[in-house]
Amino acid sequence: MYIEDPKAPPSDWQLVREWLTRIYKSHRTPFLIAAQVIIALAAILVYNSLRPVPQRLTQRDIDAAVDRSLENAPPKPSNASVAYDAILPSVVAVEAIMEGPGKPRSSLGAGVVVVDTGIILTCLHVVKDATTVKVVFSDGTESEAQVMVRQPENDLAVLSALKPPDELKPATLVSSSSLRVGDEVIAVGNPFGVFFSTSDGVVSGLGREYTSKETGASLKGLIQFDAAVNPGNSGGPLVNRYGEVVGIVTSLLNPTNQDVFIGIGFAVPIDTAGGAVGAPPI
Repeated sequence: MYIEDPKAPPSDWQLVREWLTRIYKSHRTPFLIAAQVIIALAAILVYNSLRPVPQRLTQRDIDAAVDRSLENAPPKPSNASVAYDAILPSVVAVEAIMEGPGKPRSSLGAGVVVVDTGIILTCLHVVKDATTVKVVFSDGTESEAQVMVRQPENDLAVLSALKPPDELKPATLVSSSSLRVGDEVIAVGNPFGVFFSTSDGVVSGLGREYTSKETGASLKGLIQFDAAVNPGNSGGPLVNRYGEVVGIVTSLLNPTNQDVFIGIGFAVPIDTAGGAVGAPPI
């Protein structure tokens, strides 16, 4: 008869494994969560250990970045272009037609709108002998004009356009007393018939006197400037860097008999010119 051997007692390792199995079965969910947390922490530690250390920015790095930005930035418009854009809608071409024996003659100058109803400041010598005055606005509108005021002592005239544009922008006038020698100025006019041209320069002197060869009048308190002007600029605005009118171009100084610019122009201060249209002191 076969007698079965008694079952051998479990080993210590088997007891430990059975105990762990019972613990895992009774706490399975917390174990899984803890394992996931440990894996995530380990991944973060590995990532941080492999990530390159960021470099500290130096002043040289910052300066280089600024320089690159400035190189890629569009250039700012010049003071002259800003002033030109501001004053252009107020500039007019003035044509004086002189009729008489023979073929009619004409001369060209410039002017600036000071009242939106079509009141224009210009130089008297531009329209002095005219039988008909025509003006051309910056938008191309043409109109006849009447001479309303003549001020020979300052070589100034005030025109009134008979048919001005519906939307007419008057210029901004500022006191020329704020000018200093060396300040930027630009002149806008129609030199030699080239309409609405501009030139820039600086104030070369203040309080100048000049005897106009066109009228023979002795003009005083003039602004001297070196922005190029030529026949056709007379009566046009002299403006500051913001496009504000500080004077009316009246003459150019040339010791020869040729009407070409050699570096010295004169303008009647707007404080004087404003009085021609009955404006209060600026």
